[in-house]
Amino acid sequence: MVIVLFVAGIGLLIVGAEMLVKGATHIAAALGISPLVIGLTVVAFGTSSPELAVSIKAALSGQPDIALGNVVGSNVFNVLFILGLSALVAPLIVSQQLVRLDVPLMIALSALVLIFALDGILSRSDGLLLVIGLVAYIWFLIYQSRKESAEVKDEYAKEFATPTGVSWLKNTGLVLGGLALLVLGSRWLVDSAVSIAQHLGVSELIIGLTIVAAGTSLPEVVTSVIASIRGERDIAVGNVVGSNLFNIMAVLGLCSIVAPTGIDVPPAVTRFDIPIMIVVAFACLPIFFTGGAISRWEGALLLGYYVAYTLYLILAAAQHDALPTFSATMLYFAIPLTLVTLIVVALLELRGRKHRQKE
Repeated sequence: MVIVLFVAGIGLLIVGAEMLVKGATHIAAALGISPLVIGLTVVAFGTSSPELAVSIKAALSGQPDIALGNVVGSNVFNVLFILGLSALVAPLIVSQQLVRLDVPLMIALSALVLIFALDGILSRSDGLLLVIGLVAYIWFLIYQSRKESAEVKDEYAKEFATPTGVSWLKNTGLVLGGLALLVLGSRWLVDSAVSIAQHLGVSELIIGLTIVAAGTSLPEVVTSVIASIRGERDIAVGNVVGSNLFNIMAVLGLCSIVAPTGIDVPPAVTRFDIPIMIVVAFACLPIFFTGGAISRWEGALLLGYYVAYTLYLILAAAQHDALPTFSATMLYFAIPLTLVTLIVVALLELRGRKHRQKE
């Protein structure tokens, strides 16, 4: 019964997010907001609405580990799994300059979360600062969208054009219905996740970092993979980066504000999980800068690291004997080899650019 409730909760979150995005997109377009801004804000943020609903429900219910684990786990999942899978479907050419600006911001915000968490709690003042950052970020996107190329604007206009004859009543109904499903789905998902954690004898944090994070990120999976198949390269990548920024500033910020005493951050999270989120954000820089592309081999690399990350969490939760060997292999062999490979590829790409400029 618990598994049925968990799956049903995810289903309601996906349907609710889809209804919310569709209704909000049409309303925003009717208000004269450009398709580019809609794609970068309404859609990217709308696909993160399950994370928001689940984390706020968990924070209000006294399960801060699920709220925190959901945000950190979703950000890791978005980059490693979704970008990796999208790149395997079709190599992603990242031509949108705004994405280049968003990745450093994603790194800075991830590091800021670590700084906030060093005292063992994400307080209401910390959350307020993150929400203020969200408002400033949205304003910047609207300002920056005016400078985008015609090619990028056409891509977003084609994807998020408003159908004619769509009524305000219908779109308002979609938004309200979507929100209702998100609330109900989040309740089912959080309650069942707590039951699963108790049954398996693992912490709520591990459940939040893994199955809850993956479940609430399914809208991003669908959006990015479909965009990749259609060749809408900026949407596939922009959705992931925008969602990660929303997770930190809106989801974590609002949860810190509404939680009665803030969100307690266990020492294990500041030692491992948040640093992993920072490293994953850093990993985007060399990949994006190697010709502004994410190739299939880089996508496979990202997916491989997500499998390794999940395996580590499982081994750690079970206190398995293989954990020290696995950790040493990743720390002293796999990660250094990957870094060297990315640096070499980046240097070769820079050298190739200089050679082409001389010609």
